[in-house]
This record gives sequence, structure tokens and C-alpha cells, in this order.
Amino acid sequence: MGFLVRLVINAIALWITTLVVTGIEVGGRTGGNKALTLLAVALIFGVVNAVLKPVIHLVGCVLYLVTLGLFALVVNALLFLLTDWIAGKLDLPFQVDGFWPAFWGAIVMAVVSWLISVAVPDRLGRG
Repeated sequence: MGFLVRLVINAIALWITTLVVTGIEVGGRTGGNKALTLLAVALIFGVVNAVLKPVIHLVGCVLYLVTLGLFALVVNALLFLLTDWIAGKLDLPFQVDGFWPAFWGAIVMAVVSWLISVAVPDRLGRG
């Protein structure tokens, strides 16, 4: 149950990100298609973060220390771009138009996802 709640939270955060950040777009002919695309891209983003982020943290720990954690913002943007690339390979209508939209998109998505997670009761969000 917690996995599905987290997936929906990320999909909503991604949708809000597409509304706020210029250069990040989700296509779809109908609202249902767009919602399915958002869920699929949120799943890709979650898998990319779950698999690669710990490895990057381990390998790049010196850069995190030297930059006082600012390197994490660059890593998040690059993971967002990787999500765009994977979505493109899967023919999903999701597009990020470069590094800066990915940079701001990753920040907005993290903040919105956190805010929604705070609003969702623990028994729904964890599991």
C-alpha cells in the first residue's frame, strides 16, 4: 500500500512540476493518458533514484563534502534528465528541455513531494 501511495505522491508532484517549470512537459491526448504517463514517469524516477542515488552518494561523497552538499542538486538534475531519456526510450510523452529545466524541476518535485508527504498520514505513506 505504501508503494502505491508514494507512486501517486510522486506523480502528483511531477504534474505540479510540469505546471511550474518551463521546459518540462507531459503529453497525452486525454486526461487519462496524461495521468498514466505521469504514473509511469514517476515510477521510472523512483527506480532511478532508488538504484543510482546511493551509488552516486558513495562514489561522490568527496564532492558532496567539498561543495557542502550543493553537488546533490546537480546529481538530482542529472537523474531527472536520465528519467527523461528512459521515458523517451519507452515512447512516453515526457520531455525535459535541458539541464536547467531538469535542475529546477528536480528541486520543485522534491519540495512538492515532501509537502504532500507531510500532509498524508503516516499509516498511508509507509508500508
